[in-house]
Amino acid sequence: MAKKLNSIKLDNYKPLREVVFETLREAIISGDLEPGERLMEMQLADEMGVSRTPVREAIRKLELEGLVVMIPRKGAYVADLSLKDAADVFEIRGSLEGLAASLAAERITDEEIEQLERLLVQIRECIERGDLEGIIEKDAEFHDNLFKAARNEKLTQMINNLREHINRYRISSLTYLHRATEMFKEHTKIVEAISERNAELAAKLTRKHIENVEKNIMAYLREKIG
Repeated sequence: MAKKLNSIKLDNYKPLREVVFETLREAIISGDLEPGERLMEMQLADEMGVSRTPVREAIRKLELEGLVVMIPRKGAYVADLSLKDAADVFEIRGSLEGLAASLAAERITDEEIEQLERLLVQIRECIERGDLEGIIEKDAEFHDNLFKAARNEKLTQMINNLREHINRYRISSLTYLHRATEMFKEHTKIVEAISERNAELAAKLTRKHIENVEKNIMAYLREKIG
């Protein structure tokens, strides 16, 4: 396994084991550690400049999250991409984000609506520039603001956990940019429904948006997995 991790910078506010866990988790979600790749405790520890103990603990936690699988007499591996797992996650995510949009329509402030509208402008500008990283960043910010407006922290935590799993299924730049304009239109309709305090319509539009995201990612997965 080629070196893929940097040495850890100690954070005075977090225990070392938590920093190691978050580092490995992000490496899997970002794709730096690829599906099916073996996780060698000693090598990972050397790369991060830590002992094997926090690495071992992190791998066990990642197994509980479904990001790592343990194979008897072989070791730990990054969990493979799965069409079934992705479909299951999206099924739950659509319902949860629909609920968040519904609650946001009832609880959002005028200032928060203005912030969503500003983000729409920024997303459109990123699309016009062909700025993939900007699109992804502003899209995530858009959804985060929507969840904040729902004012239900437990719901937000549940959604974010699912989103991080979906982030493993990264889509190529061309695929994402091809759908970016449609995504922008869907976001615009959602904001309009929320601005009108139409909770039912906001939920319906959001569920449809997640369905479309799922179709795009599932198409990508089918091509990648074969």
